[in-house]
Amino acid sequence: MMMGEREPVAMEIPAEEGAAAARGPPRRIRRRLVEGARGGGAPASVEEIEARLREAELRRQQFHEWLACKARKKPRSPSWSSQEEDHGQRLEAKLLAAEQKRLSLLAKAQNRLAKLDELRQAAKNDVEMRFEKEREELETRVESRVRQAEENRLRLLHADMQKRAALKERTARSLVQKATSESKYMEHVRSAILQKRTAAEKKRLRLLEAEKTKAQARLLRIQKAAMNVCSQREKERKKLKEQLDNKLQRAKKQRAEYLKQRGSPHNSAHADYVKHAEFLSRKLARCWRVFVKSRKTTLTLAEAYDALGINEKSVKSMPFEKLAMSMEFPTVLQTTKALLDRLERRLVISHSVACSSVENVDHLLKRVSSPPRRKVPPSREGRTRAVAKRSAKSSEAIIRLPRYSLRVVLCAYMILAHPGAVLSGQGEKEKQLMESAANFVKEFELLIKIILDGPGRPSDVTGHRKFRGQLANFDKAWCTYLYCFVAWKVKDARLLEEDLVRAACKLELSMMQTCKLTADGQSPNNLTHDMKAIQKQVTDDQKLLREKVQHLSGDAGIERMDSALSDTRSKFFEAKENGGPLAAPVANVSTPLSINPSGKAPLEVNENSRTSALGSSSVVRSLFGASSSSSTSPVKQPTENEQMVNEMLHEDDSAFAARSDSANTAEKEFQKKVRETMEKAFWDMVTDSIRGDKPDYSRLINLVKEVRDSLHELAPKEWKEEILENIDLEILSQVLGSGSQDAQYLGQILRYSLDMVRKLSAAAKEDEMKQSHDKLLSELAASSEVNDSGINSFVVAVIKGLRFILEEIKELQAEVAKARIQLMQPIIKGSAGVEYLQKAFTDRYGPPDNASASLPLTLQWILTSKGIVEEEWNKHSDCLSIMPPAGQAPALVPVLRAGHGAPVGQPSSSSAAGASGQPECKGEKLDKLIRIGLLQLITSMEGLQMQSTPESLQINLLRLRAVQSQFQQVIAIATR
Repeated sequence: MMMGEREPVAMEIPAEEGAAAARGPPRRIRRRLVEGARGGGAPASVEEIEARLREAELRRQQFHEWLACKARKKPRSPSWSSQEEDHGQRLEAKLLAAEQKRLSLLAKAQNRLAKLDELRQAAKNDVEMRFEKEREELETRVESRVRQAEENRLRLLHADMQKRAALKERTARSLVQKATSESKYMEHVRSAILQKRTAAEKKRLRLLEAEKTKAQARLLRIQKAAMNVCSQREKERKKLKEQLDNKLQRAKKQRAEYLKQRGSPHNSAHADYVKHAEFLSRKLARCWRVFVKSRKTTLTLAEAYDALGINEKSVKSMPFEKLAMSMEFPTVLQTTKALLDRLERRLVISHSVACSSVENVDHLLKRVSSPPRRKVPPSREGRTRAVAKRSAKSSEAIIRLPRYSLRVVLCAYMILAHPGAVLSGQGEKEKQLMESAANFVKEFELLIKIILDGPGRPSDVTGHRKFRGQLANFDKAWCTYLYCFVAWKVKDARLLEEDLVRAACKLELSMMQTCKLTADGQSPNNLTHDMKAIQKQVTDDQKLLREKVQHLSGDAGIERMDSALSDTRSKFFEAKENGGPLAAPVANVSTPLSINPSGKAPLEVNENSRTSALGSSSVVRSLFGASSSSSTSPVKQPTENEQMVNEMLHEDDSAFAARSDSANTAEKEFQKKVRETMEKAFWDMVTDSIRGDKPDYSRLINLVKEVRDSLHELAPKEWKEEILENIDLEILSQVLGSGSQDAQYLGQILRYSLDMVRKLSAAAKEDEMKQSHDKLLSELAASSEVNDSGINSFVVAVIKGLRFILEEIKELQAEVAKARIQLMQPIIKGSAGVEYLQKAFTDRYGPPDNASASLPLTLQWILTSKGIVEEEWNKHSDCLSIMPPAGQAPALVPVLRAGHGAPVGQPSSSSAAGASGQPECKGEKLDKLIRIGLLQLITSMEGLQMQSTPESLQINLLRLRAVQSQFQQVIAIATR
C-alpha cells in the first residue's frame, strides 16, 4: 500500500434498509419542522430542504477529510501489504455501498418532505375554509341577538311607562284617601276633645263641690277641736292650781317638821339629799325617755345621715350635676344640720367637762356665713323702723354662728369628688384646700362610724378609739379645712370683685364714649333713642354689679368700685382734653391685668398722662393701656368675649386662640410696630429722667410700685404682707433721694421680685425661669461702670431689670387669664353661653320689635332667600327622587380617582351624607329658609365681607369664609 493512500475508516451500516425507510424522519427534524410551523413563517420548500441537505453533505465530507488528515501513518511490514490492500478494497466497497445508501435515503427524505408539504397546504386550506364559515355563522347570530335585544328594550320601556302610570295613579288615590282619613280623624279628635273638655268641666265642678264640703267639715272639726283644747286647758289649769295648792300645803308641813327637827340637822340634811337625788334621777330618766321618743339622740341622727348615702365612695362616682342637686334636697340639709349641731354641742360639753376652751373660729365663720338680707324697701322702712330699733340689741345677742357650717361641710364632699369643677385653678391654696378637705371627710366619716358601731368594736379600723378623742380629731381637721376654705374663698372673692369692678369701668367707658358725655357728667340734649337705651342699660348693669360687689366685699368693695369709676372718668376726660387716642370699650373682663394686654408697662397713653396712669389703680390702667387702634363703631362690632363664647359653643376650643391670625394681619403688624415704638420711647424717657446731674426718680418709683402691686394682686394672702415689707417704697424714695444711687437695695428688690415671680409661676417652668433669672443677675453684676453710650451701670441695671420683671409678670398674668378661661368653659358651654350671646346681641342691636330697622342686612338676606326658597327646595327634592335607594346605588367607577382604584368598602353617598351627625332638613319653612340662605352666601363668587354679611351671622364670618373657600376648592377640582 502506498504512503499517499488514505487510511480506512470503519462504519456500521444497518442491513435492514426497509425498516429504516419505513420509520419517520428523525426526532430533531420533526422538532425543527414543528418549531418552524409555530413560528408563523412560510413553510419550508423543497429547494430549501435540498440546500440544507447539500450543506450537511459538505460538512460531512469536510469532517471525513479532517479525520483522514489527522490520522498518523505508521510504518508497516511488507508481509502485511497484501492484507492491507484487501482491507482497503473492502473498505472502498463499503464506502460505495454507504454512498448509495445515503443517496437512496436522501431521495426518500425528499419524497417524504414533498408529501408533508402537500399535506400541510391541504390542512391550511381546510382551516381557512372552516374559519370563514364560522365567521359567517357568528355574524348571523349576532345580528339576530341585536334585533332581539332591541325588541326586549322596547317591551321593557313600555312596561316601565305602564308601571309609572299605575304608580302615579295609586299615589293620587292614596293621597285622596289619606286626606279623607285625616279629615275624618281630625273631626273625631275634635269631638273627643270636646267630650273630654265637657267631662273635665263636670269633674272640676264635682271636685270643687267636694273640696267645699271637705273644707266646711274641716272647719267644723277645727272649731270643735279648738273648743276641746280650750276646755282641756282649763281643766289642766285647774289641776295645776290644785297641785300647787297641795305642794304649798306639803311645803308648810315640811317646814314645820323641819323646824321641829332642827336639833338634828345632819340627819334631816342627809334625808333631804337622798330625796332630792331620787327626784333628780326620776326626772333625768323621764327626760331621757322623752328624748329617745323624739328620735333626737346622736345615734339616731348619725343613722339618719348614714341613710342619705353621702360618703367619699358614693360622691366620687356621682356626676357633678347630680351631686350638686342631691346636696340641695331639704332632707339632706335638715339631717346634716341636725347632726352637725349635735356634734357641736357634744364638743362644747366635752371641753367644759375637761375644763378646757374650744378653739375660737368665729373670725373664720363670719367669712363663710350667709350675707345679710337686703335692705328694707323705702315703702316699708317707716313701718319696720321702730321694731328694728327695739330688737337690735336682742338680735345681736341671739345671733350665733354655728361652728360647723352646713354649706362648707357639704362643699368638702364636692371638692373631694370634683376638684376641677369647684376650684378655679391648681395653685398652692387649692392644693391645701383639697388635702384638708380629704382629711376632714376622712375624720368625719370615721366619727360617724364610731357613733354607729360604738368605740372599740372589731370593725373599727383605728382600734379602740374613744368617741371623745375622735371628736377632738374631727374638730381639729375641721379647723384646718375651714382655714383653707376661707383663704381660698377670700382669694376667689377678691379676684371676682376685681373682674366686676373692671366690667363696671368698661361699661362706664363705653357709655361715655358712645353717649359723648361732658366733663361735668352731663349728656348732650340731642341723644338718640339708642343712646338713651344704652345709657339706661349701662346704669342697670352697673347697679347689678354694685349689688354683687356689696354682696362680696361690703362697703369697702363699694368704695373701691366708686374710686375705680372715678379714675376711669378722669382718665377719659383727660385723654379727651389732651387729644390723645380714646380707648375702645374692650369686653374681655375676665383677665385681671395690672399691665395692659400688650404685655408692657402703661405705654400706649400719651406722654402727659403717663405719669399719673402709673400711679392709678390697675383697673384704670388696663382700660387706658389698650391699643389705640379702636373701632370707629364699637357698639356694632362683636366683642372679644362674644367671639370667645361663640367658639366655645361651637366645640372649637383652640379656635379663639388663633381665629383672627389671617384676618387682620396688616392691622396687627401696624399695632405691633406702634407698640414697639411707644415702648422704646417710654423706656428712653425713663432712662433720660434717671440720667444727668439732677435725676428724677418719680417714674422709677412708679414702676417699682407697679411691680409691687402686680405681685400683691397675684400672691396669696399670707404672702401679701411679706411683699409689702420687702418692697418698701418709702425706703426706696429715701435711698434714691439721697443721691447715692445705691444699687444694693435695688438689687435686693430685683432678686426678691424674681423669686416671687418664680414661686407664683407653674412648677414645670421653675427650672427654666431660674436659669434665665440667674443669667440676668450675672449680666447685671458683670456690667461695667460706663458703657459705650456713656450711661453708667446703675441706669443700665435698673432699666434692664425692671423691664425684665415687667415682661415676666405679663407672662404670668397671661397664664392666669388662660386658666380662668379654661375653667369657664363648662359653664359657657351650657345655657349660660347661649343666654350671654342672646343678651349681647340684644344690647348691640336693640329689642326684637325694631329688628327690621336695626338689622337691614339680615332683612335683605331673608327677603332674597325667601324668593328662591321654594324653587331651590323643589330642585333638591327632584334630585333626591331621581337617586336610587341606598342598597341599589351603582358602584363608583374605580378610575375616577386620579389613577388610583377606589376602595372596596367605599360608602354610598346617602350614607356619607348622614354620617356627619347633623339633622337632615325635613322641609320646615324656617329651616329651609335658613339653609338655602346660607347656601346662597357661600356659593357667591365674591368673598364674604363684614359690610355685606347679615348682622346675625357677622360673629361667624370667619367660619363662613372657611366654608366658602372649601366650596370653591371643590368646584375648581370638579371642573378641571
